[in-house]
Amino acid sequence: MKTLWKSFKITLAFCVFFSVFYVLVLWIFAQFAGPNKGNAEVATLNGKVVGATNVGQMFTKDIYFWGRPSAAGDGYDASSSAGSNKGPTNEEYLAEVAARVDTFLVHHPYLSRKEVPAEMVTASGSGLDPDITPAGAYVQVRRVASTRGMSEEAVKAIVDKVVEKPLLGLFGTEKVNVLKLNIALEEANRNK
Repeated sequence: MKTLWKSFKITLAFCVFFSVFYVLVLWIFAQFAGPNKGNAEVATLNGKVVGATNVGQMFTKDIYFWGRPSAAGDGYDASSSAGSNKGPTNEEYLAEVAARVDTFLVHHPYLSRKEVPAEMVTASGSGLDPDITPAGAYVQVRRVASTRGMSEEAVKAIVDKVVEKPLLGLFGTEKVNVLKLNIALEEANRNK
């Protein structure tokens, strides 16, 4: 019994020590090696913070580029971050995706069903993905340009400017942060 009590105290001490120590080590590492000293990168427009660039935002108006759908709560709710856990043959899931395709086509009548990028109608695993592929942005150029009264070439140039290349040209894929893209679009419209 004496050994059991000693083991329990040592286990408890190690749990407290290492849980605090581990968090402290991560915090110190983030302060020196992490971007933004470990804080979220925020985006500003007209001097006001409009969102965090590492979490998706809900854009539904035709004047903006849209991101991936979110399965997290009511949409991009970090406290409910998760995928839907529905498999690719689940009838309910397939109906959701079909409804998203129909909605996407209503706003993009110049596309056929086959031309709708899968990422624009399926949620990411976390439901918080802030990025889309350049292809996902380019299919929206025509809609955004016409609703803003801009030329498609001008809007496409803005997309081209915010495309992020793979890390060191090797790791990852090209991506477009939707919040940064919409901020660049607003700034271009303001400077017109």
